[in-house]
Amino acid sequence: MTSTTVLTTVRRIRPEDAARMRALRLEMLADSPLAFLETVAEAAARPHADFAARVAAVSRGDHTAQFVADPGGRLVGHAGGVAAPDEPGLTLVYAVYLTPARRGSGLLAALVDEVAAWSRACGRPELMMEVVVGNDRAYRAYQKLGFTDTGVRVPHPRIPGLHELQMRRAA
Repeated sequence: MTSTTVLTTVRRIRPEDAARMRALRLEMLADSPLAFLETVAEAAARPHADFAARVAAVSRGDHTAQFVADPGGRLVGHAGGVAAPDEPGLTLVYAVYLTPARRGSGLLAALVDEVAAWSRACGRPELMMEVVVGNDRAYRAYQKLGFTDTGVRVPHPRIPGLHELQMRRAA
């Protein structure tokens, strides 16, 4: 399934998107350093061949997938999904990002809808995501998309003292 919002196509990533996705990944890390599990320096140091291999791997299959918002030229949004290791009917939504100029445009919903459609097609009827506690903008945006706070709090995987809250919804 592919959707289009404000002349921007939201679709599964393709191997030929590697360079544009690398640029978006560096933007994501610079804009929201607490939200993602690596630093700008770590991502920038990764060889392009490694990055391209990762993009190729998530462009197919039902274990993990990434979706992008592509207006032509620079990519402006991303959302990924991966099968939960301990819960067969669950997809973990990760690395959700929109370039600041495109926030509020409807692209967030389109990206999450693509992850949800892929998840359902893979036989996983539920989505879960983790949001840094205190990131109220993201929390409210995900609530508008039907995610509810489960009450579960987990330590941030990289930053001691920070916690993430878990949100779920049907796929």
